[in-house]
Amino acid sequence: MKLDILALGAHPDDVEMSCSGTLAASAVAGKKIGVVDFTRGELGTRGTPAIRAAEAAAAGLILGLSARENLGLPDGFFRNEREHQLPLIAAIRRYRPEVVLCNAVQDRHPDHGRGAQLATDACFLAGLRMIETIGDDGLPQAPWRPRNVYHYIQDRALVPAFVVDISAHWETKWASIQAYGTQFFNPNLDEPSTYLSSQEFSKFMEARAREFGHMIGVEFGEGFTVHRPVGVREVTDFI
Repeated sequence: MKLDILALGAHPDDVEMSCSGTLAASAVAGKKIGVVDFTRGELGTRGTPAIRAAEAAAAGLILGLSARENLGLPDGFFRNEREHQLPLIAAIRRYRPEVVLCNAVQDRHPDHGRGAQLATDACFLAGLRMIETIGDDGLPQAPWRPRNVYHYIQDRALVPAFVVDISAHWETKWASIQAYGTQFFNPNLDEPSTYLSSQEFSKFMEARAREFGHMIGVEFGEGFTVHRPVGVREVTDFI
């Protein structure tokens, strides 16, 4: 299945918190979108890997994903090395996305910055013919390199290179976040408190989206950073 946009996340819910509005907007526009989660979030304080997998599936339905998979890399201990690059290279070649969205280049959680570098390198390496990977059909995969790799912004405040207007899709984004009932604010859940589960953090997520929206004169936005300049054909392509 060829995707237009593939979002990568170190943990289930990274994508929902950071770029699900962009994905929802793209799905409504007729684009094929998908998500690959690196780990099952097994080091998380709340929930279990099985529960989080069910939550991720529910969030995927809300966002209209065409595909979602989990690579099963070790939470907290995956590395930007050949052993963990190869399964991601295979996924990139399987979905052949034009655009990849991935973790923040630096962030509070060390998996996020490491995930950003793993994604960036895997996107490049996926285009090298001499790196061999095998597809689900048992045949060698053809090389594929996405045209663009963008990094969504997570916990830490980074200056975005561009902001996507998600105002019309805020409710969808929020519903996808709330699909992770074990991870975020839920006064009816008897689980240990965490950084993410406080009501203040939920308010922060909305405030961050409003801040990005304010930057471009809309209600809600999602910000992205880039490694190289974004090209346009005409200056009128900017809003």
